[in-house]
Amino acid sequence: MVVCPLVFQPIYKPRIWGGRRLAALFDRSLPGDGPIGESWEVADLADVQSVARAGDEAEGRTLGRLTAEWGPKLLGQAELFQGRFPLLIKYLDARDVLSVQVHPDEAAARRFGGSVRAKNEAWYVVAAEVDACIYRGLVPGVDQPAFRAAVKAGAVRETLRQIPVKAGQCYYLPGGTVHALGAGALVAEIQTPSDVTYRVYDWDRVDPTTGEGRELHVDRALQCIAFGQQEFPQERRSHVASVWTSMTRLITCESFLVERVRMTAGVDRPIPYDELVIWMVLQGRGRIGHGRNMDVEFGPGDTVVLPAGLGESRVITREDCVWLEVTLPAGKCS
Repeated sequence: MVVCPLVFQPIYKPRIWGGRRLAALFDRSLPGDGPIGESWEVADLADVQSVARAGDEAEGRTLGRLTAEWGPKLLGQAELFQGRFPLLIKYLDARDVLSVQVHPDEAAARRFGGSVRAKNEAWYVVAAEVDACIYRGLVPGVDQPAFRAAVKAGAVRETLRQIPVKAGQCYYLPGGTVHALGAGALVAEIQTPSDVTYRVYDWDRVDPTTGEGRELHVDRALQCIAFGQQEFPQERRSHVASVWTSMTRLITCESFLVERVRMTAGVDRPIPYDELVIWMVLQGRGRIGHGRNMDVEFGPGDTVVLPAGLGESRVITREDCVWLEVTLPAGKCS
């Protein structure tokens, strides 16, 4: 099979805190009428597999199968993450605040063993209501005993750093960082392919489907949280611009690189990459030209996977476009 650009069917996840904004934002038809919290755009997990909806002969095949069949033609020099495609790409729509949670870092994953994987992630704010915020890290002076006491007393909010957010901002959340996405924020989430989450506090919320609170994982969370001051040099920005295109580096970390690309309407130029590249299209329409019957159209909300072995291809923009460009450090994806 000749490798080609790929677009996958979204996998929608109902969540108690979710909304319906993905329908209006990206002109999508969402299932049912309940809250949709997550749209998984690119996923290769044991129990969740993205299926290609665009990509010539690849249509209908899972990402796991394509990863196995295409190998380096898909990944280039990037390595698998514990045997799987090395990224998990989502959108999160927070009508209500998410639980306060933490993901394991490498050290915690080794201690816990089994199927526990380390998880680093980044949030790019696609849309935000006036009072939207995120919670990331702890205020100075909160150690493990103080945090445990706050959990017991239902006073976790007072221990968290609250950050007002607006569209266009980007935040890095390495494993070990206690965090929560605040109500009113819709974000693109780029992460290592792990679905391990330890909830430490859920705002005393009751799940209407069960009449009970959701499961918490306080003991495990406390073993993961990075107490003490945290800094995030991975968020240091840089910017390059030309007449037709500009590119802003948003995140540089050991697991992935994230850049925001702006390209004006009417561009027709070669795609110069020989590495795996993912575009999360936020604005504008165009197509990727890749031989007869292998062109892929893209528009807002599409996530396009460009294999490393794509070969000669072109991007043609019909409108002013903005997308997030995600790449991997060669030979390192942990």
